[in-house]
Amino acid sequence: MSIGNLLSESLIDDNLSGGNKYEVIEKLLELLVKNSSIRDKQTCLNDLIEREQLLSTGLENGLAVPHAKSSAAENLVVSFGLCREGLDFGTLDGKPAHCIFLVVSPLNTSGPHIKMLAQITRNFRELEIGEKLLAAKNKKEILSIIQDFK
Repeated sequence: MSIGNLLSESLIDDNLSGGNKYEVIEKLLELLVKNSSIRDKQTCLNDLIEREQLLSTGLENGLAVPHAKSSAAENLVVSFGLCREGLDFGTLDGKPAHCIFLVVSPLNTSGPHIKMLAQITRNFRELEIGEKLLAAKNKKEILSIIQDFK
């Protein structure tokens, strides 16, 4: 399963902002709720926050991938936010996160969840992916870049 098949323009925030990572997680979750991808927003938010408190999902190269398994999800779902000014996400390299993927999957699945996380992180090994996304002018350009993920 490719991330490009799961995302649509309605699941992208091309000007994401928030005071902290938990506000940003909630905003990205709201995109999933609006698209009827999540049955119970509060349950899912609690699962995401609990996971984030265990260990930050801020990685390197401007990437953060908050994720959780939740009873509120029927299927694997993804939303994306581009935080142009950057956000302190507790990243491994100590730099602000700009590209934030929210990944939620049902409790009873592991394979697709892990494969999605691997696909996202694999593509961010190359610094130019983040740079291309930051240079994107709109949701359509962002989606086009993500659909090219291998």
